[in-house]
Amino acid sequence: MNDSKRLGDYGERIACCYLEKKGYKILDKNYSRKWQGGPQKGEVDIIARPRRNISGIFSGAKGDTIHFIEVKTLSSNKNRDFLPEDKVNFRKQKQILKIAQDWLTEKKISLESKWQIDIVSIKVDLNTQKAKVHFLENVVSL
Repeated sequence: MNDSKRLGDYGERIACCYLEKKGYKILDKNYSRKWQGGPQKGEVDIIARPRRNISGIFSGAKGDTIHFIEVKTLSSNKNRDFLPEDKVNFRKQKQILKIAQDWLTEKKISLESKWQIDIVSIKVDLNTQKAKVHFLENVVSL
């Protein structure tokens, strides 16, 4: 496994912990689809929704919104001038949008339901193992 893949996996673990602490329930991870008989279309790193409390009410203002989350992780040691979220270009946004629609269809959830695409941006200092996490919500217009 290369260093980039290892850093990405580490970032996804950080993102899951961060989201769970914020009251989200992880519904799926690394969801991908393939073109029929062809290569992979792409992947959504994390799919989550706010947790319900004991009374069955969703935590947070977003209610039952499903969040399709792209995680981008960079080492602050090598990439001081770059933001991880800058790596989510227009092409990547369109890819996530299509995969999100595929997931909703597969789960028999209406495309008219509440859902959005978010980014968890992480910069990791490899020397100290400390991470700075930013949660950017609703980054793609549906």
